[in-house]
Amino acid sequence: MDIEPVSLAGRARIHAALGEPARLAIVDALTFGDASPGEIAHTLDMPTNLVAHHVKVLTEAGLVLRGRSEGDRRRTYLRLQPAALAALIPPPLADVGRVVFVCTHNSARSQLAAALWKRRTRGEAASAGTKPAARVHPRAIAVAHRYDLNLNPAGTAHVNDVVRDDDLVIAVCDNAHEDLTGPVRPRLHWSVPDPVRVNTDEAFEATFADLAARVDRVAPAMSSGDGRG
Repeated sequence: MDIEPVSLAGRARIHAALGEPARLAIVDALTFGDASPGEIAHTLDMPTNLVAHHVKVLTEAGLVLRGRSEGDRRRTYLRLQPAALAALIPPPLADVGRVVFVCTHNSARSQLAAALWKRRTRGEAASAGTKPAARVHPRAIAVAHRYDLNLNPAGTAHVNDVVRDDDLVIAVCDNAHEDLTGPVRPRLHWSVPDPVRVNTDEAFEATFADLAARVDRVAPAMSSGDGRG
């Protein structure tokens, strides 16, 4: 079922409601089951009047629903609204087709990012450089081999020869982000340190881990196209 989009102000209200430790504790208590306000008060060792105040705030933020018991009609049960928690996630990136990762030399970070994206999403991805090197860096190839990623040692390209108008461009280095001032503008920027500057296996492993975490965070936010998570 689709979740209705929540406004920025609505998301802010949810964040504010969860910013109080007692209210967050109530949400935690309701995560796996419903409870009456009295049961919440007993579980959290909290005065009932304080529970009532916090429940009111959570209800106004859309996080909690009240319902009458089908047994004792005088009793009220509280139920968590998971869709409200889901609304804390930023809106998806809409109408994304291919993803193109760009760094300066297209020899390490952009290559690894594109390979990771393809494996994570099974979608179309490419890489390019603003000043492409002749070959992919040997340590990048070694990292890719350790994680069963396929990199073409000679597969570098210039950004102008790769990027199309409908691509989502992700600059994975600061220099590329700052150099793309012409018709190609990155929609996203990942400030990933250049492992070639250090040129150790540890530096390339750290870069791989950084890129993998970012891919895992962004891929589910694609609302359409091949990049959907």
